[in-house]
Amino acid sequence: METVEARKIIRNLADGIDPVTGEVFPMDSPYQHPQVIRSLYAALATMDRQKKARQVDPSRSKAGSPWTNEEEAQLIDAFDSGMHIDGLAKIHSRTPAAITARLEKLGKIEAGGSQEATG
Repeated sequence: METVEARKIIRNLADGIDPVTGEVFPMDSPYQHPQVIRSLYAALATMDRQKKARQVDPSRSKAGSPWTNEEEAQLIDAFDSGMHIDGLAKIHSRTPAAITARLEKLGKIEAGGSQEATG
């Protein structure tokens, strides 16, 4: 079942509507009980938070992706030309922490994130 479909069903239940027939539940239905309704809306809010957390920040679209040799070479060239970590992060669509870690691994900066070139 798709999340969109599940969300629609939960929304109908929370609104007191039978998701199959479209009829309003009778007042003595468990779906008309305030705590059940609150619980269903809490479930919807959780689904919304999870969806938002899964969305990728477009400026960090390569976060977690392996580095290619070409990308490493571009990183080194840009760093050697004086570009700062934040600028490198934007160019490479990665986090500043990822740029720092890669520069450390490549021996361009010392561990700890100093932007001073080592060699």
